[in-house]
Amino acid sequence: MKNYNIAVIPGDGIGPEVIREGLKVLDAVSQKYSFKITATPKPFGGAHYLKTGEVLSNESLNELRKYDAIYLGGVGHPDVKPGILERGILLKLRFDLELYVNLRPVKLYDNVNTPLKDKKPEDIDYVVFRENTGGLYTGVGEFKNKGTKDETANQHMLYSYKQVERCVRYAFEYLQKKHKDNPWRGLTDEQKKKGCVGKLTLCGKTNVLTYVFDLWERVFNQVAKEFPSILTDYVHVDAICIYMIEDPKRFDGIVTENMFGDIITDLAATTQGGMGVAPSGNINPNGVSMFEPVHGTAPAFAGKNVINPVAAILTASMMLNHLGETKAAKDVEEAAKAVIKKMKSMLVGQMGYTTTEIGDMAAANIK
Repeated sequence: MKNYNIAVIPGDGIGPEVIREGLKVLDAVSQKYSFKITATPKPFGGAHYLKTGEVLSNESLNELRKYDAIYLGGVGHPDVKPGILERGILLKLRFDLELYVNLRPVKLYDNVNTPLKDKKPEDIDYVVFRENTGGLYTGVGEFKNKGTKDETANQHMLYSYKQVERCVRYAFEYLQKKHKDNPWRGLTDEQKKKGCVGKLTLCGKTNVLTYVFDLWERVFNQVAKEFPSILTDYVHVDAICIYMIEDPKRFDGIVTENMFGDIITDLAATTQGGMGVAPSGNINPNGVSMFEPVHGTAPAFAGKNVINPVAAILTASMMLNHLGETKAAKDVEEAAKAVIKKMKSMLVGQMGYTTTEIGDMAAANIK
């Protein structure tokens, strides 16, 4: 029997509650497909930091490298100064484990309300590939004359060819694999006849960030030559935000740098019904990858059994797919979709069911 060793970081706030339901569904699907999930809890987060003073040591980080995947509920605590947990845990995991792609599927499901007028599930179904280890988030910069009227502050958007190339290549490979047997529905008949299967859009700001996006555009066009079945497109980041609202069906895949990706994926999550249904993965194709719902820790709702665990369940589906358990992954997504159809709302406290009941229904649907 295949055994997957998963490091589970429930984290803070609502994290433990949604992870509990995700593990419940993983247990059900693993029994159905005769593999085993060995989930090992890890304490890292704000509560652990306040108790021990430990954020994430190099020793603990190296221990995480031994697992098949990491399942994270969320990290953040109102009693911890901003920046400590973000840099000490989240960014440390992303940078040191080379989790260089933040993978964000944007999909609207039936019975989920979107703030976009007249938009249906067939209109919102694409993937954002956010570069996850470079750009402004590396924290390279400085103050000059700090505390005076002559103070200046700068922070550098740094990218290497390697960082850009590996993210762009992953995006092309992902879409090619995704559409191997099911071409993107946005293609014309003529494009399909020519062998096209999908489309990848580069999101940037070539007219202002002329150095960084000169590099991104050159690498994008270079890698594209190896994937003739994938159409290519370029859209400025501000226009991307417009099209996500007005015409989201024009997108199949979007690849972009770290900060732009951070911003547009939150907008995208809102269009798909909110953070309660938005999963994500932080991917290293050659090492351990980490999977987390994007909603954060929401401490005001912790312990009340009212939070929506669907994002955590869909995140578990992403993790299974990454591990190669594609049938199980599909079953988990279908179970989540079945539960969504029964829910009154995706909003906290308005779902018609408790957190626990939603997990129970998803697990029962699989069984």
